[in-house]
Amino acid sequence: MSWKKVLIPASAIPIVALLAYGLTRDPNIVESPLPGRAAFEFTSPTLDGDTLSLGDLEGKVVVLNFWASWCIACIDEHRVFVEAERYYAGQDFQMLGVVYQDSPENARRWMARMGGSWPSVIDPSSRIAIDYGVYGVPETYFIARDGRIAYKQIGPVYPQVMVYWVDRLLAESTDAGAAAAEALEGEVPTGRSEGHTGDRSRATPIPQTQGGQ
Repeated sequence: MSWKKVLIPASAIPIVALLAYGLTRDPNIVESPLPGRAAFEFTSPTLDGDTLSLGDLEGKVVVLNFWASWCIACIDEHRVFVEAERYYAGQDFQMLGVVYQDSPENARRWMARMGGSWPSVIDPSSRIAIDYGVYGVPETYFIARDGRIAYKQIGPVYPQVMVYWVDRLLAESTDAGAAAAEALEGEVPTGRSEGHTGDRSRATPIPQTQGGQ
């Protein structure tokens, strides 16, 4: 057997291995390098006509949600956010929306119809979305009191995800937050909702009692 006949199949092994690895990967999952790092600061006008800076919310657990009025999957998770706003009232918790590739007029009408009193900022040039690596909606970042991104959810946020991360971050001290950020180095805590369309059969309601504990 000539060396050429041996060399050709051998050279194909890395390619075959790469293709096999690719078949085990979900093409819809785009891993984010942001969890464990500081959230990107931004200042932008809100739907109500005010101006809001992310830095103004330091010391609170922030759920930063990228959404749009044309987003069907945003409907299911919005119910979760409305319940969370009521459940965590009076605690160091803040919902914050970012309107993604949508008009302020459509976004205002959508919020008026769907409910919720938290602010949403306008992102006309998609600068905020670009900084956060958003490639579709909904996408949500859970930000700790110290401004560190703890978790990214791709697709609708389910009640289980909301309660787990908000409770965890509310209970986290500054020292614990620093330790958590160090522990996350090199890891990518990113979740994905199946299909990016929501699955109500998996959802359980957020408790109706006040206090969040």
